[in-house]
Amino acid sequence: MDAPTTRSADKGTSGGEEGWFTPYQQPDPPTDSDQGASDPPARSLAAVPSSDSPAPSWAPVPRPAPPEPPTSALSGLPASSGLPAVSHLPARRTAAGGHASPDAVLIRRTMAEVAPVADKVTSYFYALLFVRHPDLRSLFPPAMDAQRDRLLKALLTTAEHIDNTPVLVDYLQNLGRGHRRYGTRPEHYPAVGECLIGALSAYAGAIWDAETEAAWVRTYTTISQVMIDAAAVDELRAPPWWYAEVVSHELRTPDVAVLTLRPDQPYPFLAGQYASLETPWWPRIWRHFSFASAPRSDGLLSFHVKAVPAGWVSNALVHRAHPGDIVRLGPPAGSMTVDHTSEGGLLCLGGGTGIAPIKALVEDVAEHGARRPVEVFYGARRDQDLYDIDTLRGLQQSHPWLEVRPVIDRDGLLQLPDAIRSFGPWTGYDAYVSGPPGMIRRGVDALRDAGVPAERIRHDSVEELEGVGH
Repeated sequence: MDAPTTRSADKGTSGGEEGWFTPYQQPDPPTDSDQGASDPPARSLAAVPSSDSPAPSWAPVPRPAPPEPPTSALSGLPASSGLPAVSHLPARRTAAGGHASPDAVLIRRTMAEVAPVADKVTSYFYALLFVRHPDLRSLFPPAMDAQRDRLLKALLTTAEHIDNTPVLVDYLQNLGRGHRRYGTRPEHYPAVGECLIGALSAYAGAIWDAETEAAWVRTYTTISQVMIDAAAVDELRAPPWWYAEVVSHELRTPDVAVLTLRPDQPYPFLAGQYASLETPWWPRIWRHFSFASAPRSDGLLSFHVKAVPAGWVSNALVHRAHPGDIVRLGPPAGSMTVDHTSEGGLLCLGGGTGIAPIKALVEDVAEHGARRPVEVFYGARRDQDLYDIDTLRGLQQSHPWLEVRPVIDRDGLLQLPDAIRSFGPWTGYDAYVSGPPGMIRRGVDALRDAGVPAERIRHDSVEELEGVGH
């Protein structure tokens, strides 16, 4: 379900010192064994990297574990059979007294059954995968806790939207495109599906029967095909990853750095989006960081990174990276972007390094020449944490439609979301919230209390941001 990250682009010689990436040189066409990877915000139901690396000497097996169930029907499925059978995904019933499709009922019933032992199910899935394909273990991150969480999230997401075809297909297509950087190939999907059904059937034995397995086979076959075809289309227009050189590294505070990167080829993105980064010091570990500027004419990319306790990637970028180092970028993601067809104002809440995408949104509005009112509330715990306030004030001086309001949380007496209640009204404004997950939750609640409709509040998924920047 959760696509594992692959080996670093050092051709398998992990360690990340000599022989990693070379600045400005176009890399050789990637082979199956050195495809890049990222740790994208959303996870799919099936994706496994290439399996040509040496087999590890062990594979963890949960103890106690139920007997391995018989091989499911997925083992005989073709890897790809043409266009996705989207019609096999049951459509949502909207009639009065409507109900979920039969397959949706069985899928959700399975998830309800395994919910109390979800951690064991995901652990057992990976155990099956590594036992049957032991060579894959070396392609996964050393720590598997987050990996297991993402598998469960993918299962729950699918169960939630199984009878809403447009939503689920859009979700899966995005994941299929993102999984290109894992080195995922169509022939990997049946193997993962077999292990998934094996784990579910082992822990949902009380309700598992032939009808339930058939429902999972039908659903998994269709969703994997949607992902396969989305990846094939995306391959025609974009690489699976980009190499980027650090051209500047500015330490704004003892634990916050502003990095500017030069990608090896054009990198298209929108203000408000984010990308996953991998460093040479921690191969196979990817984390997400928001773009801190709108697209620039010189093609450079800017990121704000805060080093967090035990944060492998963030600490490496803040305390170890220097100009000339090479990192790897996954494709852009996120939908916290400006709707330039709207004439309403923008109400932006940014906390900590969450101010980075807010600044990018302000630049985006300025570049489009629209004189839309933009209100920015910049929150921090201390004055020195307002590390980018001078940049924002410079923008405010250049653009009369922009208002920047610093908000300091002194001893917990003033919270950023609460500050917006002192201003307004916010009728007709589109709201943007960026920062730590807790701040996003409080910000969304405050915005709704202030009368901003839920459909006009934009933020990245809180669940996806739980590990951002670590």
